[in-house]
Amino acid sequence: MKNKIKVLIVDDSAIFRQLLGKILSADPVIEVMATAADPYIAASKMTMQVPDVITLDLEMPRMDGITFLKKIMSQHPIPVIIITGHTGRDMEVTLKALEYGAVEVLTKEMFNEHALTNEVRSRICEIVKSAALTKIARKSIAEKPSVVPKLSADAVLQYVKPKNQSIISDKVIAVGASTGGTEAIRVFLEGLPVDIPGIVIVQHMPENFTRLFAERLDGLCKIGVKEAEDGDLVKPGMALIAPGNRHLLLKRRGSQYYVELSDSPLVNRHRPAVDVLFRSTAIYAGQNGIGIILTGMGDDGARGLLEIKQAGGKTIAQDESSCVVFGMPKEAILLNAADKILPLKDISRYVVQLVNDKRFV
Repeated sequence: MKNKIKVLIVDDSAIFRQLLGKILSADPVIEVMATAADPYIAASKMTMQVPDVITLDLEMPRMDGITFLKKIMSQHPIPVIIITGHTGRDMEVTLKALEYGAVEVLTKEMFNEHALTNEVRSRICEIVKSAALTKIARKSIAEKPSVVPKLSADAVLQYVKPKNQSIISDKVIAVGASTGGTEAIRVFLEGLPVDIPGIVIVQHMPENFTRLFAERLDGLCKIGVKEAEDGDLVKPGMALIAPGNRHLLLKRRGSQYYVELSDSPLVNRHRPAVDVLFRSTAIYAGQNGIGIILTGMGDDGARGLLEIKQAGGKTIAQDESSCVVFGMPKEAILLNAADKILPLKDISRYVVQLVNDKRFV
C-alpha cells in the first residue's frame, strides 16, 4: 500500500466521485485516498493525509476549483488534474488553470457511458500515474498494471524514405508539447518574426480547448495562429495547432506544404500525437524540417524527433531547467535525437538563426 499513488477526488457530484473512484481503484498502483464534495472538505482531509495527486472539478459550491488550485500551488504544490465540462467559461478557466500550474486536463465528456471504453479508462489511469511522477524523488512502483497496448506512429503513418526535396527549399517548423506546453508554446511563438516559415504544432489538449488556445495566442503573437483545418496550407508567418482528438500530419503537394487531419487510433495513448506530426515532417519536409520538442510527460515525440534528425532536418529539445516536466525532451535526448538542447527563452532566437543560415539547405 505504501507504494500506491494516493489520489484525492474533489467534485461536487457524488455520482461522478463514485465513477472516477471506481475507475482509479481498479488500477493496482492507484489508491483513492479520499473524496470531497468541495475544496473546504478537501482541505480538511489533506491535513490528515497529503495526496500524491488531486483531481479537481472547476464548478463547485463554497469555493471554485481555480481558487483552490491557486491556494494549493502557493501553499503546498501537488500535481493537480483538472476535470472540466465544455462550456465556454470552463474552457477559459481551464486555460488559466494550466497557467497556474495544473498538470493535465480531463473532460467530463470522457466519462460518458458510451465513451468510457477500456482504452479511455486506461488513459485516465495513465494520466494520474504520469502526474504523480512529476514529483521529485518519488519511490519506484514495483507492481505494473495491465494496460491497453501503446501504439506507435505506425498505427497512423508508416515510415518511408523522405521525399525528394530538390524541388523545394521552404523550411517548416514542427513543435510538440504536453504538460506545461501551453505556456512554453506562447513563449516560443511570441519570440518569432512575421516572416518565419510555416509552423505546425501538437499540444496535448482536449477537444474544443485547442481552438480557444489558438485564438488566445493569435492575439498575443506577431504571427498568425489558428486551429488547423483539414487541407490548410502551411504558410510563412502562420502557426497551425492540431485540434484536440485529431492527429495532425504534414503533407506536400508539389512545392506546397499542407496539413491533413486524421481520426486514426491513439498513438502513445494520445490523439493528436507528436510522433505522428514529427514522422510526417521527416517524410515530407526531410532536410527542410526543424523539429522542436518542449516540456511534457511521457515519451511522445522522442522517436519522431530522431526521424527528423535522420532525415537531415534540425532538431531542438527544451532543457531540463526550463521544463515544467522534463519527460518528452529527456526521452528525445536519451535517443540522441536533439542537435541542440536549449532553455525555452533561447529556442525562438536559435530557430530564427537556423532559417536565416544559408548553410541550412
